[in-house]
Amino acid sequence: MGTLEIVFSGGNPLLRDDIDEILAYASKFFVTTIYDNGSLAAEKIEALRHADFVAISLDSLNPEKNDYLKGVKGAWQKAMESIQTLKENGILVSVSPTISQYNLDEILGLTKYFVERDIPVWYCLYSYDPPESTARSFGIGMKYDDYTITDKGRIVKLCYDIMEMRHKYNNILITTDALSALVNLYSTGKRTWKCRALQSFMVINHRGEVSGCHLHESVGSIYDLPHIWNSSKLNDLRRKYRECNRCTYLCYIFYSLHGNIIGNFQIIKEHWKNAKLLIPARRSPKGHSSTSRPKNFK
Repeated sequence: MGTLEIVFSGGNPLLRDDIDEILAYASKFFVTTIYDNGSLAAEKIEALRHADFVAISLDSLNPEKNDYLKGVKGAWQKAMESIQTLKENGILVSVSPTISQYNLDEILGLTKYFVERDIPVWYCLYSYDPPESTARSFGIGMKYDDYTITDKGRIVKLCYDIMEMRHKYNNILITTDALSALVNLYSTGKRTWKCRALQSFMVINHRGEVSGCHLHESVGSIYDLPHIWNSSKLNDLRRKYRECNRCTYLCYIFYSLHGNIIGNFQIIKEHWKNAKLLIPARRSPKGHSSTSRPKNFK
């Protein structure tokens, strides 16, 4: 079906006892990304050697603020230790902050801190499932008033500031089109993209059930997928999803904007200096990355 990338997220996929086997298999066929909140990554070094990207969620350089956002005391320390340990072991680690009202003023500083240490940054955008979402594949996100972005002028300025920062720093892994889409959304309330669920992306839940995104119910199992991918039923759903405006999850926005040949060329054009990040690292027969051990990032 032309799938290029597979992303393991959660919850925390590193809780699985068989995550080593899963990542080793997936990395044979796909660019493989795995998300972790920093709690387990340092203990799963050998498993993570199979991944092309390891994204650690960190929302603030302030330990107390980050722990508040994560709801776990000591989360900041764990995440920072994991980032350093992965980098020291030659694993391509990145930092993925979730932009919210609570940390809007910190995102530029956090970005600068990590990209100056040669650690890529890509972003999530705080969102939550609409209350009417009942027939969905799974739920991610709850409404918190102090996270919900209310200062639209500030996030518009942040997007412009990130655009400007990208001229100076490599490793800021977001495109101009994605930032421009957010600027337009928060300044005019209008969406400049059409959702491409079941075209450019799909989700598979822990039961192996496939849906366009997590807000929609399953269309079948992974075993059904090759037989139904070009069916009239899925084509009808694709047309329906293109008119959907229920969410602002940045990953879905990104894949909707760039999940085609033209979009892929745009990513290459904008991120040619980061080409080494887009090519899976060469691995030795034992699965160890050929990257040399980098210096401490502090």
